[in-house]
Amino acid sequence: MSIPSKEGALAGLKVLDLSRVLAGPWCTQILADLGADVVKIERPGVGDDTRGWGPPFLKDADGHDTTQSTYFTACNRNKRSVTVDMATPEGQALLQRMAAQSDVVVENFKTGGLAQYGLDYQSLKAANPRLIYCSVTGFGHDGPHAQRAGYDLMIQATSGMMSITGRPDDVPGGGPLRVGVALTDLFTGVYASTAILAALEVRHRTGEGQHIDMALLDVGMAILANQASAFLNTGDVPQRQGNTHPSLAPYQEFQTQDGAMLLAIGNNGQFARFCEAAGHAEWAADERFATNTLRVKHRDVLIPLMQDVTRTRSTAAWIALLEDKAVPCGPINNIAQAFDDEQVKARGLAVTLPRDAGDGIASITGVASPLRLSATPPVLRRAPPALGQHTDEVLAEWGVDPAQIAALRAAGVV
Repeated sequence: MSIPSKEGALAGLKVLDLSRVLAGPWCTQILADLGADVVKIERPGVGDDTRGWGPPFLKDADGHDTTQSTYFTACNRNKRSVTVDMATPEGQALLQRMAAQSDVVVENFKTGGLAQYGLDYQSLKAANPRLIYCSVTGFGHDGPHAQRAGYDLMIQATSGMMSITGRPDDVPGGGPLRVGVALTDLFTGVYASTAILAALEVRHRTGEGQHIDMALLDVGMAILANQASAFLNTGDVPQRQGNTHPSLAPYQEFQTQDGAMLLAIGNNGQFARFCEAAGHAEWAADERFATNTLRVKHRDVLIPLMQDVTRTRSTAAWIALLEDKAVPCGPINNIAQAFDDEQVKARGLAVTLPRDAGDGIASITGVASPLRLSATPPVLRRAPPALGQHTDEVLAEWGVDPAQIAALRAAGVV
């Protein structure tokens, strides 16, 4: 049995993070959790836009709100914050110097936006051919909408995601809805980290870096998954149908004696076991419900029958009845209930990291990395940083002498 390393899988990898908000920072946090040294570049005195996206805000030692949002902390763990004004020639020269020593640059400026600073891929590649440069934009670097700014909400609307999220128009509460988190931003971050790892593998073979063009729109379309496949291969436009599934039944919420539960029945065996446990074995033998396709076809008959039965027990009683019968069943938790779940606790999914930034915030709690590698697991070593917390430290490491740092600070460049 191997002993887990104290260094992550990407130890030694230098990442210059020029991204802000969520998609880019989510990508670089994944790399940082895996051991990469991620240096986050922020505007002096202002920082990443999300530092001010509140409420809610982090609390100080006395329980009072600070001016630092909880949003920023969700995607900036394990990074070091350096403030540089890239609008100044000195700041541009400093970032070019840092990029020349980096393995990866991640940025999410508008198409062509960094060329004026000499921080675009072609400019940086000339000094560092091994550089892997990942751009994150709303619509990509080509096409008629390439110059548009892209935000997750816009992409959820444009991609069709909102058209399949929510209840149908003809029921109470009907209408298109966004997903409760910035889904396309998050998935773009995950896809971007995967692309960077692939580019690193290519560099191992060729010695050359490359440019990665990540677009929220591309990702938004990709994660339509089975819904996109259904349309592309049938021409039928998927519709909103609340918590029911277009291709599975019963696969939805059911009212119970004290609330509601989820049943996610995906095959005939699960359905038969549910029917037996619920005291209605005859449903599984009913020719209308004998297969999943038939259950989908006759769901308007099946679901009311099931609802009448599920209301006779509490949610906890149903879970207790079904959990040893391999019938997927669970509660519909709020977030507090989810973090109180015994399995969530057993997996250690809430992690508190100390912070010594002199700002009265002693620690920050976040969600653990879901990446579980046996030999090189993620190492959560730093809380999300205060603005500019590591400027002097990082610049010194990257070859800037103290006198230069002092001059840059006096000039407002850092």
